[in-house]
Amino acid sequence: MAADFFQPFQIAGHDQGFFGLVIRALEEAAERIADEGRAPEFQTAVGRSLVESDRVETARAALEAARRRGVRLVLPLDTVVAERADSAAGRAVGIREIPAEAMGLDIGPRTAESFAVVVRTAKTVVWNGPMGVFERPPFAAGTLAVARTVAEAPGFSVVGGGDTIAALATAGVTERIGYVSTAGGAFLEFLEGRRLPGVEALTEAPA
Repeated sequence: MAADFFQPFQIAGHDQGFFGLVIRALEEAAERIADEGRAPEFQTAVGRSLVESDRVETARAALEAARRRGVRLVLPLDTVVAERADSAAGRAVGIREIPAEAMGLDIGPRTAESFAVVVRTAKTVVWNGPMGVFERPPFAAGTLAVARTVAEAPGFSVVGGGDTIAALATAGVTERIGYVSTAGGAFLEFLEGRRLPGVEALTEAPA
């Protein structure tokens, strides 16, 4: 666990760069959570959910890295499923109980609350990526719940990525976030420690 004066916590959504960021950040953060959009890589009963098969081993490496460092990687407990993203409604099921004909399209209420419990104790919160297909009302509850939780967090909050910023606006909490970044993928790359040409040019420019 990190020292009392700094307890960083990160919510990583289903944006690109998620796994590289998690592995890099495991060395620095007290706790990490992964949303429903990345849960399939961490478990097997996924139904028709999107799975990046080439990331499964990376997901396992992240779990192992968390175990070695004593970091709690918080994963979804339940998910809201439907047969299609344009379905009129969904239903919550356990994360290991996704029907073969369905796909996970949002985090479920148990997951939203488990994430909130951790966020409320964090000194720093970094969030990138919505929890699911929040553009569709039947699958927006999880993302909006996380947005409100982050806005209410006592610690300093940093939110990045266009979809995540849109979620903040939908939840009406943008003005309550400590820092909002529009950098998107570059936001993740910066946190991962990669060299960004634009930043490097400014850093190396003569005074």
